[in-house]
Amino acid sequence: MAGGPPTSVWALGDYPRLAREVLAGLGPALVEACRVEPGQRVLDVAAGTGVAAIPAARAGATVVACDITPELLAAGRVEAARAAVPVQWREADAQALPFADDEFDVVMSSIGAMFAPDHQQVADELLRVCRPGGVIGMANWTPEGSIGEFFRLFGPYLPPPPGGVPPVAWGTEEHVAVLFGDRVESLWTSQRSLQVDHYHSPADFCAYYQAVFGPTIAAYATVADDPERLARLDRDFLDYATRTNHAGPGEPARYEYEYLLVVAHKR
Repeated sequence: MAGGPPTSVWALGDYPRLAREVLAGLGPALVEACRVEPGQRVLDVAAGTGVAAIPAARAGATVVACDITPELLAAGRVEAARAAVPVQWREADAQALPFADDEFDVVMSSIGAMFAPDHQQVADELLRVCRPGGVIGMANWTPEGSIGEFFRLFGPYLPPPPGGVPPVAWGTEEHVAVLFGDRVESLWTSQRSLQVDHYHSPADFCAYYQAVFGPTIAAYATVADDPERLARLDRDFLDYATRTNHAGPGEPARYEYEYLLVVAHKR
C-alpha cells in the first residue's frame, strides 16, 4: 500500500492469493466499464498480479501491466501464463510512468494507483500517457465503505499517508474531479459493491487477512512486542469483522467491499 506503509509491504504475506480469491471480480467490471476492445493499446497502472490486465488481454487488447513491486510482477506473469493471454509486464512507479505521451487508448487501475503517495502526480501521469479522446478508468475503494473503515482501523499502526490525504480519497467523485480538472471532457462514476463470501466466520476473516494481506501483517508487526496493544488490535479487528458481516446466524460470513468505478475521457 504505497499511500501509507512502504512499497515492500505489498510483498508481505500472499497478495496473489488475495487477488485470485477475493479481488478477481474487480478487473472484469473495470474492463467492461472502459469498453476495452480488440486492437486497443491498454495500460494497467499499479496492476498488481493483473486483476484488470488479464481480462483486458482476454478482450483482445494489447496490454502493458506495470507495478512498483517486483514480487507482484513475477506473480502476474504466472497468472497471465495460466490464463494463456499475452501481457507485457514492466516495473514502474505510478507517479513517473516510463511511457510516451498519448501512448495508450485506455489507461486503467484497479485498486492500485490510488495507493501511490502523490495523488496529483498520479492523475497527471494517467492523463499524460492516455491519447486525446482516450479513456482513463479506475476502481477505487470508497472512504465510507467497509474497506475505508478497514484502513481507518489499521491506520494508527502504519505510517500516515504523505500530505495527510488517505488513499480512499480517490473513492470520491469530488476528489477525482479536482485531480483531473478540465483535462477530461467527461467524468462518469458509479458506486459498486464487490460481494465477498470467502470466509467461514468473522474470526476466519481476521485470520485470513493476518496471513495474506501485507498492510495487516505490517500493522500486527508493530504491536508484536506489546501484549496490551496486540490484544486491543485483535479485539477491534474482530469487532470490525463481526459488524460488517452481512450473513445471518449460522451462515458463512459475507462482506460487501464498496468501491467507486471511474471512467473519464481525456479532452
